[in-house]
Amino acid sequence: MNTQPILIAGQWRQADARDSFHAVNPATGQPLPDRYPVSSYADCDAALTAATAAAAYLRSMPGDRIADFLEKYAERIERRSAELVETAQLETALPRAPRLAEVELPRTTNQMRQAAAAARDGSWRLPTIDTRANLRSCLAPLGPVCVFGPNNFPFAFGSVSGGDFAAAIAAGNPVIAKANTSHPATTRLLAEEALAAQQQTDMPPGTVQLLYRLDHADGLRLVGDRRVGASGYTGSRSAGLALKAAADAAGRPIYLELSSINPVVILPGALRERLEAIAEEFVGSGLLGTGQFCTSPGLLILIQDPASDTLLRLIGQKYGQASVGTLLSAGVAQSLGAGVAALVRAGARLAASSTTGPSDRFCHPNTLLVATARQFLLDPETMQTELFGNAALAVVADDVAQAVQVIGHLEGNLTGCIYSAASGADDPDYDRLAPGLRARVGRLLNDKMPTGVAVSPAMNHGGPYPATGHPGFTAVGIPAAIRRFAALHCYDQVRPHRLPECLRDGAPQTDMWRLVDGRWTQGDIAAR
Repeated sequence: MNTQPILIAGQWRQADARDSFHAVNPATGQPLPDRYPVSSYADCDAALTAATAAAAYLRSMPGDRIADFLEKYAERIERRSAELVETAQLETALPRAPRLAEVELPRTTNQMRQAAAAARDGSWRLPTIDTRANLRSCLAPLGPVCVFGPNNFPFAFGSVSGGDFAAAIAAGNPVIAKANTSHPATTRLLAEEALAAQQQTDMPPGTVQLLYRLDHADGLRLVGDRRVGASGYTGSRSAGLALKAAADAAGRPIYLELSSINPVVILPGALRERLEAIAEEFVGSGLLGTGQFCTSPGLLILIQDPASDTLLRLIGQKYGQASVGTLLSAGVAQSLGAGVAALVRAGARLAASSTTGPSDRFCHPNTLLVATARQFLLDPETMQTELFGNAALAVVADDVAQAVQVIGHLEGNLTGCIYSAASGADDPDYDRLAPGLRARVGRLLNDKMPTGVAVSPAMNHGGPYPATGHPGFTAVGIPAAIRRFAALHCYDQVRPHRLPECLRDGAPQTDMWRLVDGRWTQGDIAAR
């Protein structure tokens, strides 16, 4: 039986396969019918050859041409939305509505259009000109970008449709997409529309390519290949760090999103004002998508107080009463169970656990664990085990000083939040806690659960290690996300007609802003 074809150099073709696999429906535990190939490195080599040729073409392509492709692709995704949603639901068990159809798919096309607008404008390139020294610099494409997509966002973070993909394309780079093996059919449908948009807008054949799966050795070899400009990876910490080591050894940039427990600190004054509302918010955020969001609140930090005890009882009741959602894969369920067991061995107690539901689907009880701050401080590494799924750990500190100690032992996270009294009663405690938390998270929130990630230029979906591989970059937010996939090019005394258009004296044909002799301008460079 043939496997589904891979996309190489603008053509669907059979893979040079080492093996094959099936996706599994998480709601039934049963394999889905299509078989997909595990490619050999010969397929990677062919994709890199085509991507290298495409990169040479894209390097001089005007931004509006790239924007046309992204906009056409977004239109085609929307026209095929019903089939995409149905396929993604079968492969992930995520709800059709509102999650896939009304939230994630529109977010995907929105961020693609934002990337298109940035490509057309060109200000993301940060053109900088020193007229006296006749030095000029701008950001420029890096070359082929490999994108490894995660299991939990088949559209918005998908390898052939998500934020890394859109940012890499907007920067003028071709993309080699490595599908997540949890949703290969969804990725294939998206790649079909990307190819059609590529052909409609006359992009080079190697602009978008798709491989489904590689063995570990070939994945490491791919990110370290000298033809790769950069890679983007979202997934487990262990796999991400292995890829990073291979990329670092070869001097290839790689941008990682790895793990995050997203601490939420709730101060007593806030609980006295709105305890039930906070409990509802925490449970709603923690169980949303069965807790399988990278920004799901996995660590609750409380100060010993009768209101904190009441909050934990209420959260435990709600966890126990809530229906148990379906996890994305058997691996996610096994990892979650192992994480809960590790925390219990480290001293956490099981405060709430629901029934698991039907045994033929991938699931785990809604679980709330509780530990003292003293227990946390005895083994902070284990106590920060990521519970990717419908489980959370609450840590109760004796006082604010002990909570400061807990925060001081936190690893890097995508988000961190502090709930405090609207009256200002908690402000002194907030001022003691916030500096330490600020240093350990990419996005600091007040009085709001962290699950939502707005696609905004001001967003930082990043953070210190191990949330990401580098604290200076974001995976969400245009134009900052684009700049990960660019190189800084400097021109010293280069003749005017040999300069990129954005660095010439004449005003750009777009609304691009340029930094000329320390001042931002959209106009011509005055003769000197």
